[in-house]
Amino acid sequence: MDTEPLTAGAVARRLGVAVTTLRSWHLRYGLGPNGHARGRHRRYTPGDLTRLELMQRLVAQGVPPKEAARWAVHAPAAAAGPRRDGGPGLALGHADAAARGLARAALRLDSETVRRIVADTVRSRGVVETWDRVLCPVLAALGERAAHTGRLVEVEHLVSGCVSAVLGAVPRPLAGHPVGILLACADEEQHSLPIEALAAALAAAGVPCRMLGARVPPDALAAAVRRTGPRAVLLWSHAPETADPAQVAALLAHPRRPTVVAVGGPGWDPTSLPAGVVAPATLIEAVNLLTAAVSS
Repeated sequence: MDTEPLTAGAVARRLGVAVTTLRSWHLRYGLGPNGHARGRHRRYTPGDLTRLELMQRLVAQGVPPKEAARWAVHAPAAAAGPRRDGGPGLALGHADAAARGLARAALRLDSETVRRIVADTVRSRGVVETWDRVLCPVLAALGERAAHTGRLVEVEHLVSGCVSAVLGAVPRPLAGHPVGILLACADEEQHSLPIEALAAALAAAGVPCRMLGARVPPDALAAAVRRTGPRAVLLWSHAPETADPAQVAALLAHPRRPTVVAVGGPGWDPTSLPAGVVAPATLIEAVNLLTAAVSS
Protein backbone atom coordinates (compact mmCIF):
# COMPACT_ATOMS: atom_id res chain seq x y z
CA MET A 1 0.00 0.00 0.00
CA ASP A 2 1.20 3.53 -0.69
CA THR A 3 2.65 5.36 2.31
CA GLU A 4 1.75 8.88 1.15
CA PRO A 5 -1.26 10.45 2.90
CA LEU A 6 -4.44 10.46 0.82
CA THR A 7 -6.99 13.19 0.30
CA ALA A 8 -10.60 12.66 1.27
CA GLY A 9 -11.50 12.43 -2.41
CA ALA A 10 -8.92 9.71 -3.05
CA VAL A 11 -10.12 7.70 -0.05
CA ALA A 12 -13.75 8.08 -1.15
CA ARG A 13 -12.88 6.70 -4.58
CA ARG A 14 -11.06 3.74 -3.06
CA LEU A 15 -13.96 2.89 -0.79
CA GLY A 16 -16.69 3.66 -3.31
CA VAL A 17 -18.46 6.14 -1.02
CA ALA A 18 -19.18 9.85 -1.13
CA VAL A 19 -16.86 12.36 0.53
CA THR A 20 -19.83 13.42 2.66
CA THR A 21 -19.98 9.86 4.03
CA LEU A 22 -16.37 10.13 5.18
CA ARG A 23 -17.13 13.45 6.82
CA SER A 24 -20.14 11.93 8.56
CA TRP A 25 -18.10 8.98 9.85
CA HIS A 26 -15.51 11.46 11.12
CA LEU A 27 -17.97 13.72 12.91
CA ARG A 28 -20.37 11.05 14.13
CA TYR A 29 -18.01 8.23 15.08
CA GLY A 30 -14.55 9.79 15.32
CA LEU A 31 -13.40 7.65 12.40
CA GLY A 32 -11.31 10.26 10.65
CA PRO A 33 -7.67 10.92 9.86
CA ASN A 34 -5.27 10.77 12.78
CA GLY A 35 -3.72 14.11 13.66
CA HIS A 36 -6.31 16.13 11.75
CA ALA A 37 -6.23 19.82 12.68
CA ARG A 38 -9.44 21.84 12.47
CA GLY A 39 -9.52 24.16 9.48
CA ARG A 40 -6.99 22.12 7.47
CA HIS A 41 -7.56 19.63 4.66
CA ARG A 42 -8.00 16.06 5.81
CA ARG A 43 -5.18 13.65 4.93
CA TYR A 44 -5.62 9.92 5.53
CA THR A 45 -2.71 7.63 6.37
CA PRO A 46 -2.64 3.94 5.31
CA GLY A 47 -3.67 3.05 8.86
CA ASP A 48 -6.67 5.40 8.62
CA LEU A 49 -7.66 3.75 5.36
CA THR A 50 -7.51 0.21 6.75
CA ARG A 51 -9.76 1.24 9.65
CA LEU A 52 -12.26 2.75 7.21
CA GLU A 53 -12.15 -0.46 5.17
CA LEU A 54 -12.82 -2.47 8.32
CA MET A 55 -15.75 -0.19 9.17
CA GLN A 56 -17.18 -0.70 5.71
CA ARG A 57 -16.78 -4.48 5.79
CA LEU A 58 -18.43 -4.78 9.20
CA VAL A 59 -21.41 -2.67 8.13
CA ALA A 60 -21.77 -4.79 4.96
CA GLN A 61 -21.87 -7.87 7.23
CA GLY A 62 -24.75 -6.42 9.26
CA VAL A 63 -22.90 -4.84 12.21
CA PRO A 64 -24.63 -1.58 13.30
CA PRO A 65 -22.57 1.43 12.14
CA LYS A 66 -21.92 2.72 15.67
CA GLU A 67 -20.59 -0.65 16.81
CA ALA A 68 -18.62 -1.16 13.59
CA ALA A 69 -17.00 2.24 14.06
CA ARG A 70 -16.09 1.41 17.67
CA TRP A 71 -14.32 -1.75 16.55
CA ALA A 72 -12.59 0.06 13.70
CA VAL A 73 -11.40 2.98 15.87
CA HIS A 74 -9.75 0.68 18.40
CA ALA A 75 -8.39 -1.88 15.94
CA PRO A 76 -4.63 -1.74 15.33
CA ALA A 77 -3.71 -1.26 11.68
CA ALA A 78 -2.39 -4.81 11.36
CA ALA A 79 -5.57 -6.28 12.86
CA ALA A 80 -7.72 -4.19 10.52
CA GLY A 81 -6.28 -6.20 7.69
CA PRO A 82 -6.15 -3.93 4.63
CA ARG A 83 -8.17 -5.47 1.84
CA ARG A 84 -6.77 -5.62 -1.64
CA ASP A 85 -9.50 -7.69 -3.22
CA GLY A 86 -12.14 -5.02 -3.84
CA GLY A 87 -14.55 -6.38 -1.25
CA PRO A 88 -15.72 -9.64 0.31
CA GLY A 89 -15.24 -12.53 -2.09
CA LEU A 90 -14.18 -10.45 -5.09
CA ALA A 91 -10.49 -10.72 -5.96
CA LEU A 92 -9.08 -7.78 -7.91
CA GLY A 93 -5.40 -8.01 -6.99
CA HIS A 94 -3.57 -4.71 -7.40
CA ALA A 95 -6.38 -3.12 -9.35
CA ASP A 96 -6.90 0.59 -9.94
CA ALA A 97 -8.22 2.47 -6.89
CA ALA A 98 -11.39 3.39 -8.77
CA ALA A 99 -11.93 -0.29 -9.63
CA ARG A 100 -11.69 -1.24 -5.96
CA GLY A 101 -14.15 1.50 -5.05
CA LEU A 102 -16.49 0.38 -7.80
CA ALA A 103 -16.34 -3.22 -6.59
CA ARG A 104 -17.15 -2.24 -3.03
CA ALA A 105 -20.12 -0.14 -4.11
CA ALA A 106 -21.32 -2.93 -6.40
CA LEU A 107 -21.18 -5.54 -3.65
CA ARG A 108 -23.40 -3.27 -1.55
CA LEU A 109 -25.79 -3.02 -4.53
CA ASP A 110 -25.31 0.74 -4.27
CA SER A 111 -26.36 1.69 -7.78
CA GLU A 112 -26.11 5.44 -7.19
CA THR A 113 -22.47 5.19 -6.16
CA VAL A 114 -21.68 2.74 -8.98
CA ARG A 115 -23.07 5.18 -11.54
CA ARG A 116 -21.23 8.10 -9.92
CA ILE A 117 -17.87 6.33 -9.90
CA VAL A 118 -18.23 5.23 -13.52
CA ALA A 119 -19.45 8.64 -14.70
CA ASP A 120 -16.73 10.53 -12.81
CA THR A 121 -14.04 8.24 -14.19
CA VAL A 122 -15.32 8.52 -17.76
CA ARG A 123 -15.39 12.30 -17.40
CA SER A 124 -11.88 12.58 -15.94
CA ARG A 125 -10.04 9.74 -17.69
CA GLY A 126 -12.03 8.97 -20.82
CA VAL A 127 -13.97 5.94 -22.01
CA VAL A 128 -11.00 3.81 -23.06
CA GLU A 129 -9.03 4.08 -19.82
CA THR A 130 -12.19 3.65 -17.75
CA TRP A 131 -13.04 0.49 -19.66
CA ASP A 132 -9.54 -1.00 -19.54
CA ARG A 133 -8.45 -0.13 -16.01
CA VAL A 134 -11.68 0.16 -14.04
CA LEU A 135 -14.59 -1.67 -15.64
CA CYS A 136 -12.94 -4.74 -17.17
CA PRO A 137 -11.27 -5.93 -13.94
CA VAL A 138 -14.52 -5.62 -11.99
CA LEU A 139 -16.72 -7.16 -14.69
CA ALA A 140 -14.27 -10.03 -15.20
CA ALA A 141 -14.10 -10.78 -11.47
CA LEU A 142 -17.89 -10.71 -11.18
CA GLY A 143 -18.34 -12.92 -14.22
CA GLU A 144 -15.80 -15.44 -12.97
CA ARG A 145 -17.41 -15.61 -9.54
CA ALA A 146 -20.89 -15.99 -11.04
CA ALA A 147 -19.71 -18.74 -13.39
CA HIS A 148 -18.00 -20.76 -10.65
CA THR A 149 -20.40 -20.31 -7.76
CA GLY A 150 -23.66 -19.00 -9.14
CA ARG A 151 -23.33 -16.06 -6.73
CA LEU A 152 -23.21 -12.30 -7.36
CA VAL A 153 -25.31 -12.55 -10.51
CA GLU A 154 -27.46 -9.72 -9.14
CA VAL A 155 -24.32 -7.61 -8.67
CA GLU A 156 -23.22 -8.32 -12.22
CA HIS A 157 -26.60 -7.22 -13.57
CA LEU A 158 -26.64 -4.05 -11.47
CA VAL A 159 -23.15 -3.03 -12.60
CA SER A 160 -23.91 -3.78 -16.25
CA GLY A 161 -27.07 -1.68 -16.13
CA CYS A 162 -25.30 1.26 -14.51
CA VAL A 163 -22.36 1.08 -16.92
CA SER A 164 -24.70 0.87 -19.89
CA ALA A 165 -26.54 3.99 -18.72
CA VAL A 166 -23.31 5.96 -18.31
CA LEU A 167 -21.91 4.86 -21.67
CA GLY A 168 -25.19 5.71 -23.37
CA ALA A 169 -25.03 9.22 -21.91
CA VAL A 170 -21.66 10.02 -23.54
CA PRO A 171 -22.50 12.85 -25.98
CA ARG A 172 -22.84 11.68 -29.58
CA PRO A 173 -21.70 13.63 -32.65
CA LEU A 174 -24.27 16.05 -33.99
CA ALA A 175 -26.81 14.81 -36.51
CA GLY A 176 -25.80 15.24 -40.11
CA HIS A 177 -22.44 13.49 -39.88
CA PRO A 178 -22.22 10.46 -42.20
CA VAL A 179 -22.43 7.19 -40.27
CA GLY A 180 -20.06 4.64 -41.74
CA ILE A 181 -19.62 2.18 -38.86
CA LEU A 182 -21.95 -0.65 -37.83
CA LEU A 183 -21.52 -2.54 -34.54
CA ALA A 184 -23.40 -5.70 -33.64
CA CYS A 185 -23.28 -8.79 -31.48
CA ALA A 186 -23.14 -12.18 -33.13
CA ASP A 187 -26.24 -14.32 -33.39
CA GLU A 188 -27.38 -15.40 -29.89
CA GLU A 189 -24.63 -13.31 -28.23
CA GLN A 190 -26.12 -11.43 -25.27
CA HIS A 191 -23.03 -9.57 -23.98
CA SER A 192 -23.48 -6.19 -25.63
CA LEU A 193 -21.62 -4.04 -23.09
CA PRO A 194 -18.27 -4.18 -24.96
CA ILE A 195 -19.76 -2.74 -28.15
CA GLU A 196 -21.57 -0.13 -26.06
CA ALA A 197 -18.14 0.85 -24.74
CA LEU A 198 -16.80 0.93 -28.30
CA ALA A 199 -19.70 3.11 -29.45
CA ALA A 200 -19.10 5.51 -26.54
CA ALA A 201 -15.35 5.64 -27.23
CA LEU A 202 -16.01 6.40 -30.90
CA ALA A 203 -18.49 9.10 -29.92
CA ALA A 204 -15.93 10.67 -27.58
CA ALA A 205 -13.57 10.78 -30.56
CA GLY A 206 -16.24 12.50 -32.68
CA VAL A 207 -16.98 9.42 -34.79
CA PRO A 208 -20.64 8.36 -35.12
CA CYS A 209 -21.73 4.74 -35.48
CA ARG A 210 -24.81 2.54 -35.55
CA MET A 211 -25.17 -0.15 -32.91
CA LEU A 212 -27.60 -3.02 -33.32
CA GLY A 213 -27.00 -4.50 -29.86
CA ALA A 214 -27.29 -8.09 -28.68
CA ARG A 215 -28.35 -11.26 -30.55
CA VAL A 216 -28.38 -10.00 -34.12
CA PRO A 217 -29.43 -12.78 -36.53
CA PRO A 218 -27.36 -13.08 -39.73
CA ASP A 219 -30.32 -12.07 -41.90
CA ALA A 220 -30.89 -8.93 -39.83
CA LEU A 221 -27.21 -8.00 -40.01
CA ALA A 222 -27.21 -8.51 -43.78
CA ALA A 223 -30.30 -6.32 -44.10
CA ALA A 224 -28.69 -3.56 -42.06
CA VAL A 225 -25.58 -3.67 -44.25
CA ARG A 226 -27.73 -3.53 -47.38
CA ARG A 227 -29.75 -0.56 -46.13
CA THR A 228 -26.92 1.54 -44.66
CA GLY A 229 -23.84 0.58 -46.70
CA PRO A 230 -21.32 0.91 -43.83
CA ARG A 231 -17.63 1.19 -44.58
CA ALA A 232 -16.77 -0.86 -41.49
CA VAL A 233 -18.58 -3.56 -39.52
CA LEU A 234 -17.49 -5.09 -36.21
CA LEU A 235 -19.13 -8.26 -34.92
CA TRP A 236 -18.71 -9.11 -31.22
CA SER A 237 -18.69 -12.57 -29.65
CA HIS A 238 -17.98 -13.30 -25.99
CA ALA A 239 -18.02 -17.10 -26.21
CA PRO A 240 -17.08 -19.73 -28.82
CA GLU A 241 -20.70 -20.90 -28.90
CA THR A 242 -21.76 -17.67 -30.61
CA ALA A 243 -18.68 -17.15 -32.77
CA ASP A 244 -19.70 -18.76 -36.05
CA PRO A 245 -17.21 -17.90 -38.83
CA ALA A 246 -20.06 -18.27 -41.32
CA GLN A 247 -21.51 -14.98 -40.03
CA VAL A 248 -18.28 -13.22 -40.96
CA ALA A 249 -18.00 -15.01 -44.29
CA ALA A 250 -21.48 -13.75 -45.15
CA LEU A 251 -20.32 -10.17 -44.61
CA LEU A 252 -17.35 -10.70 -46.91
CA ALA A 253 -19.67 -12.09 -49.59
CA HIS A 254 -22.28 -9.35 -49.22
CA PRO A 255 -23.01 -7.34 -52.40
CA ARG A 256 -22.29 -4.16 -50.40
CA ARG A 257 -19.27 -5.62 -48.65
CA PRO A 258 -17.81 -3.19 -46.11
CA THR A 259 -14.25 -2.06 -46.65
CA VAL A 260 -13.36 -3.30 -43.17
CA VAL A 261 -14.85 -6.45 -41.66
CA ALA A 262 -13.72 -6.89 -38.06
CA VAL A 263 -14.48 -9.13 -35.11
CA GLY A 264 -14.03 -8.52 -31.42
CA GLY A 265 -14.22 -10.59 -28.28
CA PRO A 266 -12.70 -13.75 -26.83
CA GLY A 267 -15.18 -16.02 -28.60
CA TRP A 268 -13.45 -15.92 -31.96
CA ASP A 269 -10.79 -18.44 -32.95
CA PRO A 270 -8.31 -16.49 -35.13
CA THR A 271 -7.35 -19.63 -37.01
CA SER A 272 -10.93 -20.16 -38.19
CA LEU A 273 -11.58 -16.65 -39.47
CA PRO A 274 -11.78 -16.07 -43.22
CA ALA A 275 -8.94 -14.19 -44.88
CA GLY A 276 -9.39 -10.44 -44.80
CA VAL A 277 -11.06 -10.27 -41.40
CA VAL A 278 -9.39 -7.98 -38.84
CA ALA A 279 -9.41 -8.80 -35.13
CA PRO A 280 -8.42 -5.82 -32.93
CA ALA A 281 -7.27 -7.05 -29.52
CA THR A 282 -8.12 -3.98 -27.43
CA LEU A 283 -10.68 -1.23 -27.27
CA ILE A 284 -8.25 1.43 -28.44
CA GLU A 285 -7.17 -0.78 -31.37
CA ALA A 286 -10.81 -1.12 -32.41
CA VAL A 287 -11.36 2.66 -32.10
CA ASN A 288 -8.28 3.39 -34.23
CA LEU A 289 -9.17 0.75 -36.84
CA LEU A 290 -12.75 1.89 -37.31
CA THR A 291 -11.84 5.58 -37.24
CA ALA A 292 -9.25 5.01 -39.95
CA ALA A 293 -11.79 3.08 -42.04
CA VAL A 294 -14.20 6.01 -42.21
CA SER A 295 -11.50 8.68 -42.49
CA SER A 296 -9.73 7.30 -45.56
